[in-house]
Amino acid sequence: MERILIVDDEVDIRRLIRLHIEQAGMQAEEAATGREAIELLQDRSFELMILDLMMDDGNGFEVLNYLRENRLEMLVIILSARRQEQDKIITLGLGADDYVTKPFSPLELIARVQANIRRFIPIAKSHSELNGIVLDLNNYSLHCYGEIYTLTGMEFELLHLFMRNPDRVFTKRGIYRQIWNHDNYNENNLRVYMNRLRKMLDNPSSPINHFQTIRGIGYRFSGDGI
Repeated sequence: MERILIVDDEVDIRRLIRLHIEQAGMQAEEAATGREAIELLQDRSFELMILDLMMDDGNGFEVLNYLRENRLEMLVIILSARRQEQDKIITLGLGADDYVTKPFSPLELIARVQANIRRFIPIAKSHSELNGIVLDLNNYSLHCYGEIYTLTGMEFELLHLFMRNPDRVFTKRGIYRQIWNHDNYNENNLRVYMNRLRKMLDNPSSPINHFQTIRGIGYRFSGDGI
C-alpha cells in the first residue's frame, strides 16, 4: 500500500487530502511544517509527498533541498497558492514531479497522485533484486549465494524496506514504526530480526557485511557490502 506524506500548515487542507487519499486505498501521514516533514523523512519512507511551498516555519523549498541533498527517491507534488511561472520552474528543477495550484479539486489531486505513482512505480513486481540478492515478493523467500531462505513476515518486511532504500540510514525507532506500525519500541525484538537477516546474508566465500550498525542511531544496508 502506497504511503503519502501531506505537508501543509493548514489543518483543514491536510484533513481533506487525507480523507480522499484513504478513500482511494492509500495510507497518509501529515506534517504541519517543513521541519516536521524532515523529521518524518528521517524515520520513514514514502512513495509520494504532497508539499505546500509556503509554511509558517519557512517554505517547501527547504524540504526539496533536503530530499536532493540526501538523495531520497520520492515523488513530489507541489500544492501551492503561488502561481508564478518561475516558482514552477524552480521547484521542478529541484526535483518536484508535478505542480498543483490552490484552490484545487481534491479529486483532480488524487488523480494526479495515482497517475504519478503508476508512471514511476511499477504496479506488479515479482521480485526485488540488488547486486545478486533477490527477494521473491510472491513467495516471501530470499535467494543469495546459491541458498534459498523462507522468511517470516517480519523478516520479509524488514529486508524489503532496506532493499528499497540502499545506503540509507534508518533509526531503530523509525524502523519499528514502519514495520510494526506502532510506537511501542522494543530494541531486543529488532535486534533478533536483524541478526537473523545478517546470518542469511553472510557470504561464506568473502567477508562481506551488508548491514552496518550505526552506533546509537540504527542500521544501514548496502547491496555492495560494507
